[in-house]
Amino acid sequence: MTTAPPADGHTVTTTVAIARARTRQRSYRPRRAILGATGILIVLLAWEGVSRSGIADARYLPPPTEVIPRLFQVLTIGDFWIAVGQTLGAWALGLGIALVLATVLGVVIGLSPFLRRFTNSTVEFLRPVPSVALIPLAVLLFGLRIEASLLLIVYAAFWQIFIQVLYGVADVDTVAMATGRSYGFSKWQRIRDIVFPTALPYLMTGLRLAAAVALILAITAQLIIGTPGLGAEILKAQNGGQYSTMYALLLATGFLGILINTGARVLERATLSWHQSVRGEAVQ
Repeated sequence: MTTAPPADGHTVTTTVAIARARTRQRSYRPRRAILGATGILIVLLAWEGVSRSGIADARYLPPPTEVIPRLFQVLTIGDFWIAVGQTLGAWALGLGIALVLATVLGVVIGLSPFLRRFTNSTVEFLRPVPSVALIPLAVLLFGLRIEASLLLIVYAAFWQIFIQVLYGVADVDTVAMATGRSYGFSKWQRIRDIVFPTALPYLMTGLRLAAAVALILAITAQLIIGTPGLGAEILKAQNGGQYSTMYALLLATGFLGILINTGARVLERATLSWHQSVRGEAVQ
């Protein structure tokens, strides 16, 4: 009986490189970028038409031909970047706290059928409560300090991650867990080598969703409570009648959200490059 000769290392390396190059080519779709740019252009043209036609009062809805130049002016002001730093600081700190709490509690509760049953009604009661409903409590407890923003950010981001982690832990193969126990794996080893790799895709999805929600709540808290940041600057511009500046700051928050979402997607793909969902997404 004859056997096939071993594969040449150079051939294998070349094949892998070609496959990766083709994957990158497939993943880059200029049509998506063109469609996205076209959608933005349509919105700007509609906005311009509404402002110029008198449908909306141009004093309160200045056209983008006034707002966009003002945005570039705002980008050169030092106070703007200080506000961006304050917003991103609250966002990052709140998201980090939510990530740690939700991951630890999600794994602990998810691995215990008793705890899942015991906490189910509590979770279902607290999860639908909107974070903005906690604004009076945050103001009473912390006033205008950053802790008031953190309370809202952590509460909103926590549920996005916690629920996903619960789903991920529930998806762990019971046979794999039993096999780990039979091989003498400690509980920590089973969590590290079996539970965590299974739950990681769910965790990354929750983190991506929580990143956007955390930014929304950071801006909301600054806008309503008055804690320092972009939201507070938007409120100042509104109260001062500087509507072009107000809309320029709103556009800036939108671009900031795009950057955060893009960063979360890049992190997700880098972390889950081994996972079928990411490889399949790249091939499509």
